[in-house]
Amino acid sequence: MHSECMGKWSPSDDAELATGWRLWLELSDRVWPDPSWDGTPADAIRQVRALLAVCEEIRLSYLAETSRPSVALLQLLQSMSFVASFAVDLWHDDTHPLDVERAELLHGDLASFADHVAGVRAALAQGGGWVELDRRPWGLPVD
Repeated sequence: MHSECMGKWSPSDDAELATGWRLWLELSDRVWPDPSWDGTPADAIRQVRALLAVCEEIRLSYLAETSRPSVALLQLLQSMSFVASFAVDLWHDDTHPLDVERAELLHGDLASFADHVAGVRAALAQGGGWVELDRRPWGLPVD
């Protein structure tokens, strides 16, 4: 899902801006397995699940801070668990080492989620006014 499919988000107050910024930062590098990955799908999904837990914490904190929550921001937050749900449900309890075929399937699921995360980050950066932070002068990709 690309950022243009996600609609426009523009913060209406400081709480919404801070929440968008926090979400943008959290989404910067938490999709792919970290160096502690044990090579199983369940452990690869561990990081996605941790990211989803942070998204839920951000959502609850935001709802506690504001009396008029932004539907657009809540939709961005909720889209994370919706898009990740298939991969999480499929892989969360798979503790068998990967073979080539399963590795390709897992990679495809993580790549789909990474594409969604990139779209959410782009929507947040556009609305928050920090698009330039996603541009790296040395030409390296953001995610």
